[in-house]
Amino acid sequence: MNSLQGDHFYISKAIQLAEKGLYTTQPNPRVGCVIVLNNEIVGEGYHQQAGGPHAEIHALNQAADKAKGATVYVSLEPCSHQGKTPPCADALIAAGVSRVICAMQDPNPLVAGKGLAKLGQAGIKTEAGLMQAEAEKINPGFIKRMQTGLPYVRVKLAMSLDGRTAMASGESKWITGEAARADVQKLRARSSVVLTGSATVLADDPAMNVRISAKASGLSGALHQPLRAIIDSQLRVPVDSKIFSQDGQTLVFSTQSAEHVITLPEKDNKVDLLAALKYLATQHQANEVHVEAGSELCGALLTQQLVDEIIIYMAPHIMGDSAKGLFHMPGLQNMSERLDLEIKEIRPIGKDWRVTAVPRY
Repeated sequence: MNSLQGDHFYISKAIQLAEKGLYTTQPNPRVGCVIVLNNEIVGEGYHQQAGGPHAEIHALNQAADKAKGATVYVSLEPCSHQGKTPPCADALIAAGVSRVICAMQDPNPLVAGKGLAKLGQAGIKTEAGLMQAEAEKINPGFIKRMQTGLPYVRVKLAMSLDGRTAMASGESKWITGEAARADVQKLRARSSVVLTGSATVLADDPAMNVRISAKASGLSGALHQPLRAIIDSQLRVPVDSKIFSQDGQTLVFSTQSAEHVITLPEKDNKVDLLAALKYLATQHQANEVHVEAGSELCGALLTQQLVDEIIIYMAPHIMGDSAKGLFHMPGLQNMSERLDLEIKEIRPIGKDWRVTAVPRY
């Protein structure tokens, strides 16, 4: 292979390694690294969990003396600051590598080009931007939090073929099949926070936890329990609800004041959703927020342009016109007011179909 083909191959390998940390690195980004000497991979690694060695350190440890004069391919710019671990840029300089290619610069203001600059000052050739779009897909939440101070919000919904999410009585178990429900567990597992509303808790008494094991699901690393959060403006959710008895922490956002409740400003007599998301990003370093809620909360998030991605599981049955719809958005009256979506993917999950769409505000 020629030089350009080689660069693409190895940076692609680094991105694939980064994906192994999909479920375990919160609040850090998922990063992979490959070290190549004379067209041979001599070291590779990925960031496995926050507080542990970064991808470059795993790869350098594997490469040992062979790192000297080698080319390093990394999915995200090497860090240049002291955090929970020493700067990776310093480790690469000490190892004597000759060239560093990263798929993208780090959006973290503490790095943001400083890692590449430090490497360049040490005489190491650097490049950035190769397969950047592919690298960005691994860390949508980390990138958004660093750039805007808000998490990436992913809304999950299940519906019948005629667009219904629950019967008029509120009954909704189960619209989709086992394969789709297992797929949702993976979405929860990759998220920092699982967010729901009081109406969903009152109707279904859900646990909202991750109920799959890494080994059984073929996933890498030990799965964490995401933080759970409830939007409960009027404090209607009973303290003995299942969501409070699971491993990990459950937050309650309300407009009311009470012990162990996070009181936020009101917006239209309800919790200010933007304030809730800012709180999750700043106080809990939340990268990705996974929303499983009813039509009112999902509709409010969409109306306020706070949703980044919608995932809908569509089941092959009809529930009738008295059943409940996907989004409660009463302000829409005319065709000109409709919200455009870009469909990114449609794929079968068991007997159901998963539609992934991005709002175009």
